[in-house]
Amino acid sequence: MSVVLRVPATASAAELVLRPWHDDDVDALLEIYQDPELRARTRQPVQTVADARRWVARHRQGWAAGRRFCFAVCAPDPAGAGQRLVACVVLKDVTPGRPDAEVGYWTAAPARGRGVAPRAVDAVSRWAFTRFAAAGLTRLELLHQVDNQASCRVAEKSGYPFVEVLPARAPYPLDGHRHVRRRD
Repeated sequence: MSVVLRVPATASAAELVLRPWHDDDVDALLEIYQDPELRARTRQPVQTVADARRWVARHRQGWAAGRRFCFAVCAPDPAGAGQRLVACVVLKDVTPGRPDAEVGYWTAAPARGRGVAPRAVDAVSRWAFTRFAAAGLTRLELLHQVDNQASCRVAEKSGYPFVEVLPARAPYPLDGHRHVRRRD
């Protein structure tokens, strides 16, 4: 399955294109993962070209298995050189007959605070509820550590109200927040 989602431009934000990951994303992925903030908040940081290739291959396998759908989020390059990678949104643990799944995301440092994450998370959420409605999907969760206030804002802006605090669970050292969005 190859899916491309488009989020229209607004008066203050460029169009976003969400698509499956490609092999030619490896260099950009490796550059983005040089960001200490991103590395600190991910379980499997990308540190080498081999890591980046495995990361892309794993997400391609997730699409093929029909359980994990990871989108590369691209925006126009300000220098006019096509598209640049600005974020990632993933729909995880999609199982027919199970009413819930999880959404996760990260944003490249230069794109943070520009409304990329809420718009991309909303697009994937709407797609998920439409695509998997017949399989029974009615609820999506967005989880993050309590110290990540930016993720609280992204969750709220993309239609995921706060539900509860979750106790810390390895590999995450702090308690977490659960935000939930329900199919309309």
